[in-house]
Amino acid sequence: MNLIDFATSPLSLLPPLVALSLAIVTRRVLVSLGVGIVMGAILLADYSVGNAASYVATKVSGVFIEDGGINTWNMSIVGFLLLLGMMTALLTLSGGTRAFAEWAQSRVKSKRGSKLLAAFLGVFIFVDDYFNSLAVGAISRPVTDRFYVSRAKLAYILDSTAAPMCVIMPASSWGAYIMTIIGGILVTHGMTEYSALGAYIRLIPMNFYAVFALLMVFAVAWFGLDVGKMRDHEIEASQGRGFEGDNDSQQAHDLNEELDIEESQNGSVSDLIMPIVSLIVATVAAMLYTGGAALAADGQAFNLLGAFENTDVGKSLVYGGILGLLVALATVFKQKLPMAEIVRTMWIGARSMFGAILILVFAWTIGSVIGDMKTGTYLSSLATGNIDYHWLPVILFLLAGLMAFSTGTSWGTFGIMLPIAGDMAGATDLALMLPMLSAVLAGSVFGDHCSPISDTTILSSTGARCNHIDHVATQLPYALSVALVSCVGFIVLGMTASVALSFSAAALTFVGVCFALGYFSRCKMATCKS
Repeated sequence: MNLIDFATSPLSLLPPLVALSLAIVTRRVLVSLGVGIVMGAILLADYSVGNAASYVATKVSGVFIEDGGINTWNMSIVGFLLLLGMMTALLTLSGGTRAFAEWAQSRVKSKRGSKLLAAFLGVFIFVDDYFNSLAVGAISRPVTDRFYVSRAKLAYILDSTAAPMCVIMPASSWGAYIMTIIGGILVTHGMTEYSALGAYIRLIPMNFYAVFALLMVFAVAWFGLDVGKMRDHEIEASQGRGFEGDNDSQQAHDLNEELDIEESQNGSVSDLIMPIVSLIVATVAAMLYTGGAALAADGQAFNLLGAFENTDVGKSLVYGGILGLLVALATVFKQKLPMAEIVRTMWIGARSMFGAILILVFAWTIGSVIGDMKTGTYLSSLATGNIDYHWLPVILFLLAGLMAFSTGTSWGTFGIMLPIAGDMAGATDLALMLPMLSAVLAGSVFGDHCSPISDTTILSSTGARCNHIDHVATQLPYALSVALVSCVGFIVLGMTASVALSFSAAALTFVGVCFALGYFSRCKMATCKS
């Protein structure tokens, strides 16, 4: 079927914008994504209903089957979600979750401490953003619930530590992917003064969004900077409400569905820690193994960086999930719990992930539709023209943010925008190569954070068991605040090419933004009390 070319048409923006708008207004994620998919299909098929239906069927099947075989990446993520759901349920059954919450409560003495615990865990578990959001959510949720921290606040902490940490850590799935792209850009433009890893390290202090998003998490946790919808959720949580399920997406089995599992009274902290540690160790080991196997297949000697660059993240997550599940099973077998109860618990855990999986399938489908609409190509064309090159870093930051928001993928934005940024730097001033690349990295994470159709945003909601649109709405003020800080940093960086000056300007702006958020938070609190 011949598709209409929308590469130069603003109509390419219509499906994602309609889906995003409907999701925010109606709070029906699946319906909104479905409307976006159908609208894109009709436009691409030149308003032929039959061709549009055939196109949608092809795209949906492509989520599961690719090139005549199983779509291993998508199915690996689905498999990992199911494994993690079963493992999390078994942790509850074994009493490990309850024991850890009691242990943490005896040491974490305050609501602030529970939020900081989640934030520090998010920083230290940086191997992969999917893994980060789900694993840290499973560990932290019992503790934050005990101290009446809202699920929306936990989802914000998960989302704003996962991607920002992964994008600035070389030893992560993100770092490996980004270095592969950057290495090609450096070769293309004949820049031999530093390696891909060396360039990546230099990009870290210029990735203003990632750095200040992490700092914002700790500022929000420490100072209680609750503004907008987040304040409402925190007030509701302080009254013991908001921890039960709601009716947001009944056809998705409700992401907030509570697990109907009776906890064992004989559980210990190790019953929670051992499966989680096994999951982490096995995942990292599998990443090194699959990466090493890929190096060996290419006739290259094993090295740590090369292994991370060539790893199969999807398979590694599944391998880690299998071992974590087996260790969790061992904890319940040790207590000689009835087999029927164990099987029932595993089914409940798997079922609790069905909502997230269904939304992911819709998100992957609309992502494919958006790719065929060439939304990214149209947006990237907006970066060309007669523009003073000193403004290019901040323009690329905003454009990458818009692209990631519209397409729901930071990785896809990296793939499109990093080479464009490299070419623009090569055509203007090579001294701006790294600032412009860092602007794309920062903008991609920013747009991904704000987008309701982003898979990482969806999984952060899942990890916190928070209503998805509640998470998007409550995170938005913080994401926009950090984006403002980043804009200041990239403007100064483009004008001066000085990392020190631009970082200082961004840091001063960040302090001012935190004071402003604190002021609005106190005003809201005073209004509520009156």
